[in-house]
Amino acid sequence: MKKVGIVGGLGPESTVDYYQSIITKYQERMQSKEVLPEMFINSINMYQVFEFINNKQLDGLTNYLVDAVKKLETVGSDFAIISANTPHIVFEEVQKQISIPIISIIEATYNKTLDFGLENIGLIGTKYTMENDFFKSPFISRNKIVTVPTESEQQYIHRKIVAELENGIVNNDTKINYLNIIKRMIKDEGIQGVILGCTELPMIIKEEDLDIPVFNTTEIHVNRIVDAIFR
Repeated sequence: MKKVGIVGGLGPESTVDYYQSIITKYQERMQSKEVLPEMFINSINMYQVFEFINNKQLDGLTNYLVDAVKKLETVGSDFAIISANTPHIVFEEVQKQISIPIISIIEATYNKTLDFGLENIGLIGTKYTMENDFFKSPFISRNKIVTVPTESEQQYIHRKIVAELENGIVNNDTKINYLNIIKRMIKDEGIQGVILGCTELPMIIKEEDLDIPVFNTTEIHVNRIVDAIFR
């Protein structure tokens, strides 16, 4: 079995979710509760990542993530993952400097959406994920529409992610407002599905909350990770 190296702390709540979900899905595949996958976790500073992006220091972010992945490589990881969507803004630059493969949450999510044949997909996440093109590019290059919320809606979504979800706080009023934003996008923008482009969002938005496909990027990524463990 291959060993996965996880760049975590982006934020802590989703890192815990990754760890527990990988174990659960691994045990399901093995059909035993008495086995565990071998993992390494390097927990880095989410706020440092935000600072790099806010200051448009993408080279600094690249170096920060390269250092984090190299440490995982040194201790014996066969492949690595970055347990958040936002840092994938420099994914290609990081992979170029690492000898072990890094499994992309964006590629895994794009491939999952293909099963549904959607032409217009909503995307919510941190402001960095919504306002930049790194998550949208695989879709746009294949003539798919990626729709994001309005500027004011983006600010609200980001603010609540940082102030609440990143700290493990699930507020029902926030959930209602998030769902109202998505429902407006369905009505006004014609989205046929929605990508939860922040690994904390599944804490507050569930598949059963909406009548369109909901793409939980954490779950999609974890399934791809467990596949790689067995290869």
